[in-house]
Amino acid sequence: MIDEGTAAAVLAAYGRFPVRPGLTESELAGVEQEFGFSFADDHRAFLAAGLPFGRGWPDWRDGDRSRLRERLAMPVEGVLFDVAENGFWYEGWGPQPAGNADAVTVARRFLMTVPRLVPVYSHRYLPAGRGTAGHPVLSVMQTDITSYGADLTTYIRHEFGDEPLNAGRPTVAFWRDLVA
Repeated sequence: MIDEGTAAAVLAAYGRFPVRPGLTESELAGVEQEFGFSFADDHRAFLAAGLPFGRGWPDWRDGDRSRLRERLAMPVEGVLFDVAENGFWYEGWGPQPAGNADAVTVARRFLMTVPRLVPVYSHRYLPAGRGTAGHPVLSVMQTDITSYGADLTTYIRHEFGDEPLNAGRPTVAFWRDLVA
């Protein structure tokens, strides 16, 4: 069972960011249709309970649509940057092609199949997926990926409060393999 208000209430109690009225079911469905993903159940409940507003928070209601698309693409684009510029190669992709352009092409094809990550705040992400909840929040900077909270509420308490990190074990394919 998802406690719809816990993470949003914890964030609001810290008073660091304004929390606007949550997204309606219609708004959530519209965002999911427009951007081609489904929020995880706890992420959805968080946004329905209250929509954080301010620097770093994706504004799913009124935000610049192209900027939201960029933020959704950042995890994959960051991996592709490391393939092209830093020689990163994931062994699950098979043998690494000799040329950078070929390596990026193969990596891009594979990355089209990995679970989608959805921005929570800044470069912190949760996996997409209706019917899922309790995933750790991931900090994603190219292929430097760490777990930043065992779940959404734990993440909020660590990032914006004074609780020590309780990272949790990453749960989604591919991304969990990159966690340091």
